[in-house]
Amino acid sequence: MTTFAVTYTYADDSAALEKVRPDHRAFLRELNAAGTLHASGPLPGAGGALLILEAVTAGEVESILDDDPFAKAGLIVGRGVREWEVVIGGFATS
Repeated sequence: MTTFAVTYTYADDSAALEKVRPDHRAFLRELNAAGTLHASGPLPGAGGALLILEAVTAGEVESILDDDPFAKAGLIVGRGVREWEVVIGGFATS
C-alpha cells in the first residue's frame, strides 16, 4: 500500500457544509475503521482539509473519495491527491 496526502478545498457555503458534515464525518469514520484513512481534519483558515489515506493508486483514492457526502453534494471544489513517502512517524511503513 501507498500513503497519500489529500487536500480538499470546500465550497463557500457554510450552511450546506454544516448540513452535510455529519454524513461526511460518518463516511470518514468508516474509512478510518477499515484502515484506509489514517487521519483527517480541517485546515483552519484555508477553507479545506487534509486527509491521509492508504491505497494502491491515486486513482483508487479518488474513487474512494468520490463517495464522500461532501463530494456528492458538490461541496468540494478542489481536491489534490499526492503520494507521500513517510519516513518518520506514526504513518511510516519502514
